[in-house]
Parts: sequence; C-alpha cells; structure tokens
Amino acid sequence: MVMTYIKVLGLWASPYSFRVEKALKMKGVEYESVEIDIMNKTQELLDSNPVHKKVPVLLHTGKPIAESLVIMEYIDQVWKGEPLLPSDPYERAQARFWAKFIDDQLTPAARTAVMGEGEDAKKAREAAEKFLKILDEEIRGGNKLFEGKAIGYLDLVGLVVTHWFPVLQEAAGKELVTKDDYPAIWAWGERLLGCPGVKDDLPPWDKLLPFFQLTP
Repeated sequence: MVMTYIKVLGLWASPYSFRVEKALKMKGVEYESVEIDIMNKTQELLDSNPVHKKVPVLLHTGKPIAESLVIMEYIDQVWKGEPLLPSDPYERAQARFWAKFIDDQLTPAARTAVMGEGEDAKKAREAAEKFLKILDEEIRGGNKLFEGKAIGYLDLVGLVVTHWFPVLQEAAGKELVTKDDYPAIWAWGERLLGCPGVKDDLPPWDKLLPFFQLTP
C-alpha cells in the first residue's frame, strides 16, 4: 500500500537520485523506484517536473516534489526517525549553504573541467580548483558538519565529490580531485564510505565507469 503512494523517478547512475533514495531508506520509508531513460523521458517525468524535466522527482500521494536538495528537506520534515539536517538553526543553515556550494558551483565547474574540451575546460578547471581548495580548507578547519560519523544531509550531497568525481576523472582520463592536493576532502570521503550501509548502497565503480564513458 505504501509503495503505491511513494515513488521516486530517478536514474541509477545519478548522485542526485541516489541521495534521495538513500534519505528515504535512512528514514525507513518504503517506496517504488522508477528508472528513467534520460534519452527517452517519460510523460510522467515531464508532467511531474515541467520546469527542469530531469530526475529525481519524488511523488508522495501523487504530488510531485522536484530537485534533490528540496526533496531531502521534504523527506526530513515529513518522516520521523534520525534527522538528516542538524537541529541547531545555525548548523542547519550552514549545511544548506555548503550543499548549495557543492551543487551550484563546485559540481558544474568540475564536470566541465573533466568532461569538457578547450578553453571552456581550462576556465572550468581554474574555477573547480578554487572551489575545491575552499571546501578542503573548510573541512580541514574542523567544521563538524564534515565529520562523517553519522551520515546526514550534507554527507549525502558530498558523495558526488567523493564517489562520483573520481569515476568521472577515470572515464575522461583527467585528474582533478587527488589525495595529495585535497587531503581533507579525500579523508571525508573515506569516512563516509565507512558509515553503515553507504558503501554497499552506492552504485559500484565498475558499473558507473562504462556508463560515463558512453555519456556525452
């Protein structure tokens, strides 16, 4: 009965879909996962997310919620259990800030730097290196949001950096996030992989790699 009313339109290889599904699992919520072909989007997806036309989308009692950061906050508010966001208002605001920084600034720059070509890739690399340095220094400075002891909202967002970025690098044959250059980010990733259930739930490297090698 529950699965009828809670559905995730997603893509197995997407870090954004992963964070939504993992958040539901952490809350103990049963749901139906619907795999979307990004090259042949379903009418259900287009109707559910007419603005961006992309995954993930959460359908709760037929009502659609789009954008992974918004969806995770919705999940945290609707379902009880271990909170995803900190209870302290300041820490909660900081978690949102760094999540937006990763999604809106770091990730687009890093993706273009690794997967792009020419002058665009060069400019994107300069931006990505600046953003990575900012993030590495923040983690190294002792911000407890990056402790990675019990996975939460910001950790789920950060997995795009610590798990997906290295796969993209290998797929493109370019290095960007390295242990030597960004040791604090690397250590954060290792801590996250040590959290219960994280490593086993992540899409495996050997499956992600050929996917991104074939993705334009």
